Amino acid sequence: MLTPDAAARLGGPELRIDLDAVAANCRLLAERVSGDLMAVVKADGFGHGAATVARTALASGAGWLGVTSLVEALDLRAAGLTAPVLSWLNPVGADFAAAVRAGVDLAVPSPAHLAAVAGGAQRSGWGAARVHLHLDTGLARDGAAPEEWGALCRAARAAEREGTVQVVGVMGHLALADLGGPGANAAGRAAFDRGLQVARSAGLRPAHRHLAATAATLGDPATHHTMVRVGAGLFGIDPSGSTRLRPTLTLTAPVVSVRRVAAGTGVGYGHHWVTPRATTLALVPVGYADGLPRTATDHAEVLLGGRRRPVVGRISMDQVVVDLGPCSPVVAGDVATVVGAGDDGAPTAAEWARWAHTLEHEIVTGLCSAPPRVRRCVSTGSSWGTR
Repeated sequence: MLTPDAAARLGGPELRIDLDAVAANCRLLAERVSGDLMAVVKADGFGHGAATVARTALASGAGWLGVTSLVEALDLRAAGLTAPVLSWLNPVGADFAAAVRAGVDLAVPSPAHLAAVAGGAQRSGWGAARVHLHLDTGLARDGAAPEEWGALCRAARAAEREGTVQVVGVMGHLALADLGGPGANAAGRAAFDRGLQVARSAGLRPAHRHLAATAATLGDPATHHTMVRVGAGLFGIDPSGSTRLRPTLTLTAPVVSVRRVAAGTGVGYGHHWVTPRATTLALVPVGYADGLPRTATDHAEVLLGGRRRPVVGRISMDQVVVDLGPCSPVVAGDVATVVGAGDDGAPTAAEWARWAHTLEHEIVTGLCSAPPRVRRCVSTGSSWGTR
């Protein structure tokens, strides 16, 4: 494998991950709540590196870690992280004994899952499994349906008496929090409150109650309960649009070539764009294989030569063409900022999401899933290192 210095000499695109921004976002979010903050580092920390983000968040106000799969949870334990970890999306056949041995909390969305987790606890020989009963509050996806919730709570209380599980939490997820404002969450809040009453009636006394993700954490204090789960917000994304968070990614790439072309020149596959006048074109070596959405064709821009420039023609797998206009000082080797924080005029991940008619989460995770040809640099204070 190339050393960081050797990779830098080869040039090419570079993706910078700013852990200082992750830390600042986590501190801001932690200040908004009176209870615990769970840092959600699923999907390899939205592609930023789960263990690295987890350590940053735990040092910046988070007390818990959250992931979807048991694989992700065990990877955090293997990386030496000892903070409480919750895993909430697993098939009935998952190795719950391994989870209990690793001290991983487990979400339970159905009686079948409860039985499987209890069986895993018995096989582990490590005592009761710590579980968070998961209630569907209006998404019709993960979580127990309201009509099944009472039976799940009663079965969980029976399992507590048997010593195979300990119900430490009740959780839900809001369907409409991204719409902004407490009114959007009224139905979800009410469903969760009813679920808590049913759980208490069954004899359960969960210490942790969590419903809010990033949008509700920032926009609706009534959803906070004893803990909130924040993923997107760590990476500068506020789905509610109520708070300015710090973007965590910068994607740059050097100009490969610059050429003058005449009016009427077709550019790229299918000649999707034809020059309306004589102009200068720059070739930049990033494309949809590097996380740029092809659906942003006809809308995307980059920062190059001190100003925004339009991407013209179709976004290709490995490259984009930028229209520099009739007169431009840009030369081969100059660096284009394809995605940035926006402070210097660079396009942001939020803008790319708008251009592609998608959500910012998809842009961020797509960029972070780029192939090894995109050099990844992670900030460590004022310095940068290659990951």
